[in-house]
Amino acid sequence: MEIELKNNHQGGGLKRLKCSVQNYDWGKKGTEGSEVARLYELNSGSDIELEKKKPFAEFWMGTHGSGPSFVVEGGVENGDSIGSGIMSLKEWICKNPNVLGDKVLDKWGCDLPFLFKNSWRPVMWTSGVASPSSEVLSVAKALSIQAHPDKELAKVLNKLHPNLYKDDNHKPEMALAVTEFEALCSFISLEELKSVLRDVPEIVELVGSAEVNKLLQISEHGHEEKVKSGLRSAFTQLMSASKEMTAEVISNLKGRLYTESKIRQLTGKEQLVLQLEKQYPADIGVVSAFFLNYVKLNPGEALYIGANEPHAYLYGECIECMATSDNVVRAGLTPKNLDIQALCSMLTYKQGFPEILKGFPLSPYITRYLPPFDEFEVDRCILPRGAATVFPAIPGPSIFLLTAGEGKMCTESSKDVVMEGDVLFAPANTEISVSTTSELHLYRAGVNSRFFQIL
Repeated sequence: MEIELKNNHQGGGLKRLKCSVQNYDWGKKGTEGSEVARLYELNSGSDIELEKKKPFAEFWMGTHGSGPSFVVEGGVENGDSIGSGIMSLKEWICKNPNVLGDKVLDKWGCDLPFLFKNSWRPVMWTSGVASPSSEVLSVAKALSIQAHPDKELAKVLNKLHPNLYKDDNHKPEMALAVTEFEALCSFISLEELKSVLRDVPEIVELVGSAEVNKLLQISEHGHEEKVKSGLRSAFTQLMSASKEMTAEVISNLKGRLYTESKIRQLTGKEQLVLQLEKQYPADIGVVSAFFLNYVKLNPGEALYIGANEPHAYLYGECIECMATSDNVVRAGLTPKNLDIQALCSMLTYKQGFPEILKGFPLSPYITRYLPPFDEFEVDRCILPRGAATVFPAIPGPSIFLLTAGEGKMCTESSKDVVMEGDVLFAPANTEISVSTTSELHLYRAGVNSRFFQIL
């Protein structure tokens, strides 16, 4: 297909991006039909057949040094993924800072404040749970129990361990479900926690009866700081248990649940714990799942996570957006470096089920998701055959990802024929009209619109 790029002068029109991929071991192999691998191959414009035995986990769009995007000047012709020239998006922005808009430039300097991702999360099947389409899911390992530091802690960690924490920024994030999506996130309520402590005797073995009794004796209307203090103490005791005790207790837990499954239906959380144990035997993260909310998203629903909040993504495909950072503090369900004490000390210990964003309509075809973070927002555009829509000009930059279909994206100074796998950068103050002769699926990441409304 011919690709039109009518305006390539500095800072003008839309810019095509070639983006990076992360081959984390929990991803889906390219040979098994990975959606991330498909988008990466389409975006790169080259055959990745030799790479397809690798797992493809995340497709990164942005300026972070661990997975930078590149601006393609001169278009993409005859399978040439480079065109007439290529430079990193960060370098190009530094040469054309006006593309960020004045307010973004003043706040964050010569860089994008957000990182955009298309991510595949592995399947966590449990008996009695319906199976989503095999086209986008594969059996693999769950992600770690983790949290992302706030800015103050990120600076400390980056200074102390720059090889592990490669930047000094915080990392609030949002996951927008493309398929059915499951996660563990934030601590369960005090009422639920008391029920867990009564029903799961293995936790008492790890935490100790004294810590458990303190929590059981707290009133439902008890002082918030007292509740947090009790939860912090119990969770830290749990996560700090010795490997030997952890292995023994998890073995007992596994045996008990298998026995009870013969006489009653296990809860969803119990089934999940057994699946986690299969993937990470004798890992304390298996037991910690009882402390966290088990969240299930339908396609088109989103979950946002602030700094210092525990979470683990379990399965499904999602669009992710976050502040430009890759800082992760891990404490379980991973062979990677663990920093249990850092994680336990940094958590907020807020309790309750997280807010699920369903988005709100900007137009008949565009839904916006607004988390409570300045750095980013996400728009989801499902454009039916023959339809057209407009993304109004905004005072900050945007990145667009096309995941299905083809169409045209036009600005005052450029006209682009676009198709699945294309990623485009839009400068600030650019109105974009989109049309399609087939159904088009398009996602946009940009600076949170509330940021521009603050006086």
